[in-house]
Amino acid sequence: MTDLTWNRAALGMGPWRPWLTDHGSLTLRLRERFPGFNVLRLRQSVARPFHDETAAVGLGNRQPAMVREVLLRSGTTPLVFAHTVIPLAGLRGPWQALAGLGNRSLGLALFTNPRVARFPLEYRHLNHRHPLFRAARPHLSGSATALWARRSQFALAGHRLLVTEVFLPTLLST
Repeated sequence: MTDLTWNRAALGMGPWRPWLTDHGSLTLRLRERFPGFNVLRLRQSVARPFHDETAAVGLGNRQPAMVREVLLRSGTTPLVFAHTVIPLAGLRGPWQALAGLGNRSLGLALFTNPRVARFPLEYRHLNHRHPLFRAARPHLSGSATALWARRSQFALAGHRLLVTEVFLPTLLST
């Protein structure tokens, strides 16, 4: 089984630190830096979250949720692989509009609603043993052996969702 530890301390991040520790909207920051910024939805379906995600959103190990995966890109160059878990109860409640985002940014929806609360960021250096690394791997242009990721919970009317952003090497080289 994979280690489930995510850290709140921002240690050993090197050049990734400014990207990982920024508490603002990643979407807005990417739009400012990359004029060709766009969102490509890869997958959105009801599925079981990964083991290290279930407790974060209040689900049991076998409970399904809506899982959404997108690439945040500059033109056709992938910069960030984003993975979101929304419990189904939240989709019937305050998060129902998120089911129809398509290729639009989740970040804009979260950061423009003043009623949405954000929890502290957590960080992790992912390797091939973590399912998020394996999900991001097809979008890598090189042979990275580890990737930095951050995640945060958001809450609206007592319902949580979890957003994880996996930073791809092309972000620093573009």
